[in-house]
Amino acid sequence: MVYPDHGWRRVFFRAPLLLWRLGLARLHPSNFLVLTTTGRKSGQPRYTMLEHSRLDDRIYVTSGWGSRTQWHKNIVADPRVTVQTTRGEVVRGQMTKVDEDRELTRLFQEMQGNSPVWDDYLASWEIEDDLQDFLAKKERTSVLRLDPTDDPTPKAISRDLLWVWGVIAIAGLFLLA
Repeated sequence: MVYPDHGWRRVFFRAPLLLWRLGLARLHPSNFLVLTTTGRKSGQPRYTMLEHSRLDDRIYVTSGWGSRTQWHKNIVADPRVTVQTTRGEVVRGQMTKVDEDRELTRLFQEMQGNSPVWDDYLASWEIEDDLQDFLAKKERTSVLRLDPTDDPTPKAISRDLLWVWGVIAIAGLFLLA
């Protein structure tokens, strides 16, 4: 996978956040979420849409591009995050890298075949779709677990573009008149 650090790829990967801000979060698949981190340089909330998995009521995310993503770098600087699921759940927590074999084994079994990008994740890490290879090369992965916390976390993304629907409705009325 080519890292979307600029150009049309960056726009493409950020577009789902626009739908979220327009109040259309439910149009996204149920295994998507918005991760809010604190920018390591700006100190401002930074939003990223990611695919997630659940295991024992815990949320897990992975980075197909490893530690080079901006959101991963932000988590390294400050692991406190806010997560919003497409179904309205908001969880405040701290991200922890998963490196224990037993937990990775269960997560591998949960994710294998259930994610449309699973093969791409593994290929980007140069790992075979095999549990033994996955565990042997676990240091290449960026698998993170959200552990709930009462500590302050960054402000969640808002539906701040709902007003657009009013403009569209008024424009529609003028076009019909």
